[in-house]
Amino acid sequence: MTKPPYFSMAPWAVALLAIGLLAAVAAMPVRAEAPAALKQLDQAFVEVAAKITPSVVNISSTKKAKMESSEGDTDPSLRNHPFREFFGDEFFKRFKKEFDGRGIPPQQGLGSGVIVSADGFILTNSHVVKDADEVQVTLSDRRSFKAKLIGADPESDIAVVKIDATGLPAAKIGDSSKIRVGEIVVAVGNPFGFSHTVTQGIVSAKGRTNVGIIRSAEGVGYEDFIQTDAAINPGNSGGPLVNIEAELIGINTAIASRSGGNQGVGFAIPSNSAKLILEDIMKEGKVRRGLLGVNIQDLTQPLAKSYGRETEEGALVQQVIEGSPAEKAGIKAGDIIVQFNGKPIRGAADLKNLVGRERPNATSTLTVYRDKKTFDVSVLLAERTKEALASLSPSAPASETANNDLGIEIETLPAAAAQKLGLPDGGSLRVKDLKPSGAGAKMGMRPGDVILEVDGKAVSDVTALNTAIAAAKEKKVIRVKVKRGKGTLFLAATLG
Repeated sequence: MTKPPYFSMAPWAVALLAIGLLAAVAAMPVRAEAPAALKQLDQAFVEVAAKITPSVVNISSTKKAKMESSEGDTDPSLRNHPFREFFGDEFFKRFKKEFDGRGIPPQQGLGSGVIVSADGFILTNSHVVKDADEVQVTLSDRRSFKAKLIGADPESDIAVVKIDATGLPAAKIGDSSKIRVGEIVVAVGNPFGFSHTVTQGIVSAKGRTNVGIIRSAEGVGYEDFIQTDAAINPGNSGGPLVNIEAELIGINTAIASRSGGNQGVGFAIPSNSAKLILEDIMKEGKVRRGLLGVNIQDLTQPLAKSYGRETEEGALVQQVIEGSPAEKAGIKAGDIIVQFNGKPIRGAADLKNLVGRERPNATSTLTVYRDKKTFDVSVLLAERTKEALASLSPSAPASETANNDLGIEIETLPAAAAQKLGLPDGGSLRVKDLKPSGAGAKMGMRPGDVILEVDGKAVSDVTALNTAIAAAKEKKVIRVKVKRGKGTLFLAATLG
């Protein structure tokens, strides 16, 4: 019987042949099937992008440079212009129109927006179109339109612009109150001018307040942000944040960044808030907000303890404005508002946002904590206007000084100075100076504060103040009501 050829091969040749066969098998392509769940997630992102991208627009705003007359020049380059040096001021006055803006490039801004109606209404940020002379909108199909600013609300950083077009792909506005921390979201916009960029992340937090991003003439605006780690960069402002159903749940607004680029902390205005602003602007051309008529502050642990509460949640009423809806409803300074229309109040910002979302003349229900009891109060809200906002004023001169156990130097106001501040003539105590390590400084007192009450009892002289402080030492916590400017404030600290 004849043996196969490989039996006559040398052992080393057989080994080489085996190694070659194994290498050939290893080099053969292997097709690994992706898990079904991963395929579904991948397809979901593709579908979300396909649904929302046509609704996202590029917004280019232009502010023309203007050259003022010689009496009011603000640009140093114009004041020192060589032609002005040669021809004199009269030349610039006479031919101002001819030279207006020449040599000074217009200021340009770039942002995003989202179409919310088929007839051309677009939501964006107020800061994207602020002070713009021209607003240009470019659609996903590259058509470009000159846009009209319908209205802007700097206090919420929402603006509405409109283009003359029909049949546009409008985004579906979702309910931002239903989003959950950890939920997948997608952001679309024009970061750094790269149009229709899609990024993905999750909802990192809800109800972010006191961030200090939105600024208005009256100070910090209405902030109630959705926080996300979806990449948001300059140029994303005004673009949509959507859920996995491609529903609009937020308007991308800003990032928290040390470098100016994305660091995983982005903020979006909830769609429910943006929708209210949109409706007001479309109907009335402006935003109307409810007014309660109180100055409020957050609770601290010592303050909460001084009121007999274990939680720091709620908004503490510092002052009730005379003639306001709050005064008519019986709200008092020292009340803690714990709910508004059944919604819990975590702090002062929550109450401000909820009241601001209500329409003027709406009847609302406040749940109030007073004297260790909780009760409901019905209040008819007024309209919030600039005239209704409280303003601060400097305090007046005083005389007579004395020290006390809070580590503060106090002085008695003369009758004329007290009257100027709207205080009784019977004596008022004002903080003149503080020891940095004293309880007064630790609780937040400032020079100029007028002490009105200690633990709910009025104090009008040094003896009454020291007596009240001694009584507070036994409880190891003190609460002081002070007048600061035209407003009032509650401060508290632990003692001993």
